[in-house]
Amino acid sequence: MNGSWRQLPIVFISKSKAMSIGERLLLLLSRSPEDTAGKEQNNKPEGGHNAALEILNRVFPEFSSIVSRKRVVDFGCGVGDQGLALVEEFDCFVLGIDTNTKTLGRAVENAKQRSISQEKVEFVERAEDKHRGAFDVVISQNSFEHFPDPGFILDEMKSLLNENGVILLTFGPPWFAPYGSHMQFFCRVPWLNLLFSEEAVMSARSRYRSDGAKRYEDVESGLNRMTIQKFETLIAACGLEVVNERYECVKGLQFLRSIPVLRELFINHVSVVLCLPR
Repeated sequence: MNGSWRQLPIVFISKSKAMSIGERLLLLLSRSPEDTAGKEQNNKPEGGHNAALEILNRVFPEFSSIVSRKRVVDFGCGVGDQGLALVEEFDCFVLGIDTNTKTLGRAVENAKQRSISQEKVEFVERAEDKHRGAFDVVISQNSFEHFPDPGFILDEMKSLLNENGVILLTFGPPWFAPYGSHMQFFCRVPWLNLLFSEEAVMSARSRYRSDGAKRYEDVESGLNRMTIQKFETLIAACGLEVVNERYECVKGLQFLRSIPVLRELFINHVSVVLCLPR
């Protein structure tokens, strides 16, 4: 019995040393795991059409006239609420594309429950040859920071446009924005990915998510560390023209969007309208 008792402190000390100082501090600043249990995000807005299309209507003032009765691609469609709202609200035909088969299956079920036929909406994992050059509008909402190869995705979006088509791309927060790490579900400290190492953040995250992710890229839907500079470089290289752009800063501090370095830290949401060269 005495031998077993002496071994207990050794095990305890060994486990304590395995936890870094950064992780200890991060856990002190985080919510209790019990407070976040069962609160996985499912990308399913509540509140009908207004909620599903709220961001698009806000950042693209002419949104309704752009999409009404058009052939639309919802790129990164998730569970399909946005695409289905486009069908019901604006009489669009919608092609929803998402590589997450789990959410794609839910999108198909949502369409069935709302009695929307395949003549009005189709959900697929990837675009096919028949889709090339066949669409008036390609929409990407809050997905661009997740694509593992965003340059390739831009080319895919471009290939789906007809000669007069446009891309409506909006996303946020970028990587260096206050919550660019997308970890606020367990810790509300801003700029977490700058203050703490990736190892510390992912180790702390493992107490709230059980997907085994060791890197930001490994989390569900992935994070591609999309900075403002990286985004602008991709847009410049993609062969598309910028029709309009809108950068929104934290707390309405719009003057920061033109200041080097600070713009990376404070631009919180990005929206652009792109078209084929004319």
